[in-house]
Amino acid sequence: MDNYDLSILRHLQDDGRISNLHLAEKIHLSAPQTLRRVRTLEEKKVIRGYVAQVAPQAVGLGVMAFVNLSLDREQFRNVREVERQLMAFPNIIECHTISGDFDYILKVVAADLKSLSLFLTDTLMQVPGVASLRSMICMEEIKPVSGLPIG
Repeated sequence: MDNYDLSILRHLQDDGRISNLHLAEKIHLSAPQTLRRVRTLEEKKVIRGYVAQVAPQAVGLGVMAFVNLSLDREQFRNVREVERQLMAFPNIIECHTISGDFDYILKVVAADLKSLSLFLTDTLMQVPGVASLRSMICMEEIKPVSGLPIG
């Protein structure tokens, strides 16, 4: 990956809807060369995709929580099956394996505290292999999802 690729990534993080022509002008390459580079970055999965960043409150998701999840290793050994189930829940918008006292940290959204509580107890705790949860309610989002610090 060279400086042109890094520049493409920086500009696409700032504006994923930028036209190829405008992007080419910004990085000082021809439009065909720029398009070829963008497609290569997409094929190599350097660019994972393009999404609109939606304000959760605007779509009725007024509560965000971070949930630490531990697995019950004695009763359940198929970790990948637990992960498949976690990925299927639309309320879980991020899931990461972590080191330390817990196995995963989840970023969860819900309409309100009652909905969050129901999701945690009636859905998440019912997944075979889940031993325990610890949730932390987000009081205020200071810095929402942003691009990576590239170059």
